[in-house]
Amino acid sequence: MGLKWTDTQEIAMALEDAHPDVDPRRVNFVDLRNWILALPDFDDDPAHSGERILEAVQLAWMEEHD
Repeated sequence: MGLKWTDTQEIAMALEDAHPDVDPRRVNFVDLRNWILALPDFDDDPAHSGERILEAVQLAWMEEHD
């Protein structure tokens, strides 16, 4: 079973593993969305992303990063 947009914590952990040297506070939503879509375990409709989901992922990633 792949990652869905609602799996914010799991996506954040995957992003931290994939981009350990990136400060998530400095990532814009376009790059964030593209990086999520590029995750090997991500399996959801790209059209279902939105600003609220991306913000939630970014916040979870910041917590994971710190």
